[in-house]
Amino acid sequence: MTTHHPRPTLVLVYQRTSLPWVFESAERAGIDLVLVPRPDETVSQDGLPPAVVDVLRLDVEADPAGALDALRRRYEEHPFQGVVTLYDPAVPFVAEAAERLGLPGIGRDVALGAQDKRVMRERLAAADLNVPGFVRLDHPGDWEKAARLAFPVVVKPAHGFSSLGVTKAESPGDLKDVVDEVWRTCSGKLGRVDGLVVEEYLDGPEFAVESLAHGGDVRILTIGYKGDPQGPHFEEGVYRAPASLPADVEEDIRREVTAAHRALGITDGPTHTELRLRGGVTPYLLEMGARIGGSGVSQYIASGVTGIDFAAQALRIAAGAAAEPLASGPPPEPVGAAANYIVPCGGSGRISAIHGLAELRDDPRVDHVVQMLFPGDVVRPYPDFTGYPAFVLSRHADIAEAEEFHRFLERSVRIEFADDETDDSQGSDRAGGTDGTDATDGAVRTARTDGTDHGEPQ
Repeated sequence: MTTHHPRPTLVLVYQRTSLPWVFESAERAGIDLVLVPRPDETVSQDGLPPAVVDVLRLDVEADPAGALDALRRRYEEHPFQGVVTLYDPAVPFVAEAAERLGLPGIGRDVALGAQDKRVMRERLAAADLNVPGFVRLDHPGDWEKAARLAFPVVVKPAHGFSSLGVTKAESPGDLKDVVDEVWRTCSGKLGRVDGLVVEEYLDGPEFAVESLAHGGDVRILTIGYKGDPQGPHFEEGVYRAPASLPADVEEDIRREVTAAHRALGITDGPTHTELRLRGGVTPYLLEMGARIGGSGVSQYIASGVTGIDFAAQALRIAAGAAAEPLASGPPPEPVGAAANYIVPCGGSGRISAIHGLAELRDDPRVDHVVQMLFPGDVVRPYPDFTGYPAFVLSRHADIAEAEEFHRFLERSVRIEFADDETDDSQGSDRAGGTDGTDATDGAVRTARTDGTDHGEPQ
């Protein structure tokens, strides 16, 4: 007699339906999803993404206690096997929910270390890992504490996303003004600021690492190149994998990232790590997120490079259904290259036109054009972060082809701004970044190469 095993169910918190990769991975993994949409997103029961069997509305940011209580009631009435998110600000909520319900998860304390840049820096330093000189500021008036650091320094919110507020101060004379500006900007955008981190600027190129931990073992899947932003603000531009690195540098990155998992206590689940190679050779972590990065962009990159369904494996771990710990070791042999071109704003003001995107939908190299800003939207000047106009996600035979394609996009895609002065307060809030709020902080329209529209303006 055959025993019927029901499909595991996960509650997926704050994932945009217009980014398809995680939903498709859940379907392939045989996992049902109960979707908790963003409060500003309309989700129709008639047009649910793959694997989504129900919609549960919770406001995990404005009313976390009420959301936890509602999730507990849901669990008692219809048990589920796990709670997950790709939205960085929701990582602590998801960890607490799983802990209270006795489900798989990283726990509240580990989530704190993966989400609060102050705590992360302290834990990495305590583990003797490569950490730049840093100072935590609990109030803008504390700025003088950071004057002893080696300049230039970078000022960033302890709880931030993407490039919001991240600003370089070249000298001690600039520090107070930069701290005040970052605090003011983040207070307006986030509603409140718990504190800032000021850390010594790391010269050298930036890289992203996609990893999967299970049972304490850590498998590095991909290492990708993220450019070499110089500041004073740090708008992201590219993500190409696999990165071309000397074998010894790649091994140093793998060792540092693996050790950071241990220092932060991340034993199970996906991580998205960003780091710089100081002097071009020594890895220093900028941050490690306990989630799949970029609202699923990391799934696209990792699967395109390795052929491994990164998100499917991560979801199985979250549901307690993973078969066995992963073997540690070097990244898998690449089967191709994958890339994300992040269209730069190139200025500020009201967008009058975006040139070059429509033509890409018929380009055989392009899988997705994810558009987040549109004509009429207002781009506010840095250090505020309005969002990125669009992502262009593509696959290539090798990294050289990806680099050439990005050079083509630099020439062909551009934003045009209206000449007249605009009031920033009248601009649309449609926006998105690649971390924190990721690619989906506001309305997102995903156009595939077949021209179909997988999202809707909101």
